Amino acid sequence: MNERLVSPSSVSEESRFEVTLRPRTLEEYVGQRKVVDNLRVFIEAARKRKEPLDHVLLFGPPGLGKTTLAYIIAHEMDGDLRGTSGPVIEKVGDLAAILTSVEESGVLFIDEIHRLPASIEELLYPAMEDYQIDIVIGEGPSARSVKLPIPRFTLVGSTTRAALLTSPLRSRFGIVFRLDFYTTEDLTKIVSNSAKKLGVPTDADGALEIARRSRGTPRIANRLLRRVRDFAEVDGDGTINADVARIALQKLEVDKMGFDEIDRQLMLTIMQNFAGGPVGLNTIAAAIGEDKTAIEDIYEPYLIQLGFLSRTSRGRVATEIAYEHFGIRKPGNKFSSGPQTELW
Repeated sequence: MNERLVSPSSVSEESRFEVTLRPRTLEEYVGQRKVVDNLRVFIEAARKRKEPLDHVLLFGPPGLGKTTLAYIIAHEMDGDLRGTSGPVIEKVGDLAAILTSVEESGVLFIDEIHRLPASIEELLYPAMEDYQIDIVIGEGPSARSVKLPIPRFTLVGSTTRAALLTSPLRSRFGIVFRLDFYTTEDLTKIVSNSAKKLGVPTDADGALEIARRSRGTPRIANRLLRRVRDFAEVDGDGTINADVARIALQKLEVDKMGFDEIDRQLMLTIMQNFAGGPVGLNTIAAAIGEDKTAIEDIYEPYLIQLGFLSRTSRGRVATEIAYEHFGIRKPGNKFSSGPQTELW
């Protein structure tokens, strides 16, 4: 799944590029205007009161900038950031060590916070509310509980599965934001900004061509930019324009809607093998050889956002738009199949 060019999930070798391209302040951050505007107010208010910012929960599909916002919050609050993830924290002692090392007014960022073990969550509650942790010293009859004060900090949690958060944990976040897919206009600005940071000459049409195929996700936009840059340097003069971007992305098999081979396979399987649906998730997973969780969390959100796929109580259904895009006759109506819609 992570090997897909249009996968919103991060891969290890991208880390250094993401750090380079990541905006540092709210002013530099492009998109998510409601989130940014509200966050600016909350941060300014906290700074005036000389208090730590309320704990922040960020949720939404991967690749939309949750980690970037955590770094920006730390920067705007003049604090350091300690980052970790839910699956990494396995023992109570692990979280205790992290919490005691966070500086005053610092930010503790926990990615995939929905995957925290229950015992870890229980230690986190008093830390979030009272800035202290309860640790047990000794064993057996001589064991005793000690309350250990910790610096006042801001917890920033991020998750792609907000529904999996327990109610007690979610209720302790004073600020909750959902990040949505980006518009093509915002992604065009992001591509142009990233191209400048990478030193790649890119005109407006070239940035637009990359942006419209980026599935509403900045991480994918930056990934496509780097790959198009390779084609521009080897097959061209190093400049990215609309023609260079279009030819490069065609070779990479990313069509004008941002679909790759797996997306096309998924939609064509539903339309051609199962008469457009409804068809169950397990059946689709078996038919295309993909994990059902990956289909539900990674592939479907973008297809549903575009209106190509619909979730019903009986299963997944391909929409009229999907049939028109792929040039396939929908069973039971008068739409006739002509030449396939141009994908590139």
